Amino acid sequence: MNIIIWLVFAAVTLLATVFLGLREFHMLQLNGYKTPEHSWWMKKNFKRYIPLILLFIGQFTLLAFPVIRRGGGVGDMEELNAKIVTGIVALLGVMNLVIALLNKPGKKFKKPFKYTARVKRMLTTFFILIAIIIAGAYFAADRVQLYGAGSTTGRLYLWTHTYHVNLLPYILVGSALYLTPLLVPLSNLINKPIETAINNWYINDAKKKLAAMPDLHKVGITGSYGKTSMKFYLSELLSSQYETLKTPESFNTPMGVTITVRRDLKPTHEYFICEMGARRVHEIAELCGIANPHDGIITSVGPQHLETFGSIENVVNTKFELADCVKKNGGKIYLNYDNELIRAKVSEYPNAVTYGTSEGSMWRGSDVTVSDRGTEFTVTAPDGKSCRFGTKLLGEHSVQNLLGAIAYACGTGIPMEKLVLPVKRIAAVPHRLQLLDKGGGVTYIDDAYNSNPSGCRAALAVLGLFDACRILVTPGMVELGAKQEELNFEFGQEAAKACDYIVLVGKAQTQPIYDGIKDAGFDMEKVYVADGLNDALAKANSYPTDKKKVVLLENDLPDNY
Repeated sequence: MNIIIWLVFAAVTLLATVFLGLREFHMLQLNGYKTPEHSWWMKKNFKRYIPLILLFIGQFTLLAFPVIRRGGGVGDMEELNAKIVTGIVALLGVMNLVIALLNKPGKKFKKPFKYTARVKRMLTTFFILIAIIIAGAYFAADRVQLYGAGSTTGRLYLWTHTYHVNLLPYILVGSALYLTPLLVPLSNLINKPIETAINNWYINDAKKKLAAMPDLHKVGITGSYGKTSMKFYLSELLSSQYETLKTPESFNTPMGVTITVRRDLKPTHEYFICEMGARRVHEIAELCGIANPHDGIITSVGPQHLETFGSIENVVNTKFELADCVKKNGGKIYLNYDNELIRAKVSEYPNAVTYGTSEGSMWRGSDVTVSDRGTEFTVTAPDGKSCRFGTKLLGEHSVQNLLGAIAYACGTGIPMEKLVLPVKRIAAVPHRLQLLDKGGGVTYIDDAYNSNPSGCRAALAVLGLFDACRILVTPGMVELGAKQEELNFEFGQEAAKACDYIVLVGKAQTQPIYDGIKDAGFDMEKVYVADGLNDALAKANSYPTDKKKVVLLENDLPDNY
């Protein structure tokens, strides 16, 4: 085929490759740049790659239709083949253009793609791989000139009368696009030695900075859920007395902690609160190797990230890597005694300080009263001294984290009565049972970042506090492994008891919730399955009622779901 047609095909395909590559790198970034986790995600989302697989296989039909004889001649059969091939190439070109349009940058994401230094290095590797493929495509096949080079002058003639002897260049260029989902993690693997060296340099620099501040008191916080809230609450209490630094937002990975230390830690800081997240075994130990906390708090242990942890036992052991580190450092580990899995481990740690509303807690909460205006509770210290607290936070479950924060703050020397005002000032953490009054008789409870069974139950309990038309909007829970269907089914059953209307986001994902709602005998006329969040919110706002509306937004799936 004419080489100029190939150049047009290559340009369209290259554009699609760039756009698809950027989308795949975004997903890799959301998966923490971890190739095994990204590979699992690709397997789970296999359907999105079926068109690429079919196009990759389909392009090889071009090999069945030679259009130029090796000797340069063109016969009737070659003329026919040329027409067939032109049709196939045109079809592939249109499909590649569709891929480009579907992946065109500009779509709004909850977590936008960040062009970090690491991403730029991976993009460089990726484009080198693409350049090699395209260069190989151009030079791989023999080319001939037909009708005599001397009959026309100028470079245009050379382009318009030069033909590929075979169609391998089209297949190679197409493969660069269709194999992009594999080339992206390959770029990550190629760069891994470089990235490891760079990360280690930054981590060691952060360690040196921490080591240079021996008087800095470091506290690690981990848990299957509740750790971010605990971090914010504890920071509010400690800041009333000490210069305190906390890891921002969800900076709970090795590089997140490293960035915080190198960028934000000042010689004047007295306390450093380090949130520690994990999706795999030993990741808390890795974070402890960086922060080396004196004390720690474990807020909860539950069925979270089971698809990567593998079992609840692995979750328990990983969370208690913090307790092991603190024990070695001679510090105290604060444990939520209301959590059954944590309670079973308390006896292994003589340095444990327990808190909770359960009998036997060293720091115990009691006389809890909740309303749609906030929560009040009494705290009793190990020495028997008690104090009454009030907070704007909603729900009995919020008392657990406040108890842990109060216990730790008192352990630093702050009298309990001096914490009453700071506790009252604590506001809801964004997207965690955050009340948003939008006017027009509609209040939203934004619990978008709370995707776990315990959090969902607590959110439904808070929704039940309101004398209003209660509406649930949810896509369900994810990353629960083999128990995901069962736990979402139970969520549906519980939702049926607390809600007047239920709006589910996404049919396939929410089927177990739908089944649970139905099993509970809920009026299915009051259940709506929406295609997306905008559709769900429009439906929630459309329900007729004489009461005030309270809409619970329970969980918001990340962009890679």
